[in-house]
Amino acid sequence: MIMLINRSAMFIQRCLSLKKPSYGYRRLISLSANPLVDDSDNIVDVEGTGSSRTAILSRPSSLNAINIPMVSQLQMLYKNWEDDPDIGFVILKGRGRAFCAGGDIVSLYNLMKEGNLEECKQLFRKAYSLMYFIGTYLKPHVAILNGITMGGGAGISIPGTFRVATDKTIFATPETLIGLHPDAGASFYLSHLPGYLGEYLGLTGEKLNGAEMISCGLATNYSLFTKLPLVERQLRNLVTGDPSVIETCLGSLGDPVQLDPTSVVHRIQTLNKCFSRDTVEEIIESLENEAARTNDAWCVSTVKKLKEAAPLSLKVSLRSIREGRSQTLEQCLTREYRMSVQAISGQITGDFCEGVRAKPVDKDFAPKWDPPSLEHVSQDMVDQYFSPLPASEPELELPTRQRAAF
Repeated sequence: MIMLINRSAMFIQRCLSLKKPSYGYRRLISLSANPLVDDSDNIVDVEGTGSSRTAILSRPSSLNAINIPMVSQLQMLYKNWEDDPDIGFVILKGRGRAFCAGGDIVSLYNLMKEGNLEECKQLFRKAYSLMYFIGTYLKPHVAILNGITMGGGAGISIPGTFRVATDKTIFATPETLIGLHPDAGASFYLSHLPGYLGEYLGLTGEKLNGAEMISCGLATNYSLFTKLPLVERQLRNLVTGDPSVIETCLGSLGDPVQLDPTSVVHRIQTLNKCFSRDTVEEIIESLENEAARTNDAWCVSTVKKLKEAAPLSLKVSLRSIREGRSQTLEQCLTREYRMSVQAISGQITGDFCEGVRAKPVDKDFAPKWDPPSLEHVSQDMVDQYFSPLPASEPELELPTRQRAAF
């Protein structure tokens, strides 16, 4: 079983590797009341001299939630550093107890309620473009995923060359629980996880810890939280742009990975049996049959989680992940942008607005999904999420001529 996971982790590493020095891959979600656009000067702090630069996401009170100024600053810094021949590699980390909890969904909610959809679209456009930029970055990129790493936080890290998880790392793609869909490149990297683990994570929103991330290939390295000062000091001392040198450095500072006996990694056989089904209804039925046959508490809790999610989001997300298996990062981001525009427009459903209201805003945790159940979700509703945008609505434009997709 562990051998199977290790082989799958090696496969995902190859799938998530870029052309360039031959390493790499990288996503939006959080709970701040701060606006998407603000006048803060220190949203991204910079450290480092010599051969490396460190960008530090600095909105700790908002779990380093992504907003437009943060994305714009990162884009500018990364472009300047890529063009600077004296800089060999880039490090990205978060300040406080989170790496990045994703996009600022409360601010998105407030803008949607005001009818200001253009600013919402601007965040999605800028964030997805940055994720593509990091996914095609010409220099080694080291993301230190200490603490909460969700949604857009995964989008700006997983596409990169190295992802260092710790014993404090908490990863998740919880979008179906707020009426959205795994985005920011998630349909690309989830679709390349071992077996049908991506479907499980994308549909249930369940969390992984750092050890699980390294076991399934989402992370490339693992070091204990207490060792991070040493890891960062050793990285800063490197004078190189060679990813193999950085890989050796990170490897020498790694710690043994110990999976909890209850980890989902140990349940990959049952997980594959259930989540390989063609439809959400069949997945739930398979889990219920397995629970009845084995009295497995994991199956029972997984069904409960699925039934808490927005029914339309479940169907849209399953199709998105399945399509991601045969698409490039560019294609996934372009499709996810269409889907996100549909979600914020409210023309098919108001589930995204309702999910944010019920969770981080009003905190009653009782969203009223529309449609209310899987049987009320029509094929036409799902298809609309995947249709090209109308001629009056610009598609996402990525710099694919200058930066090759993978």
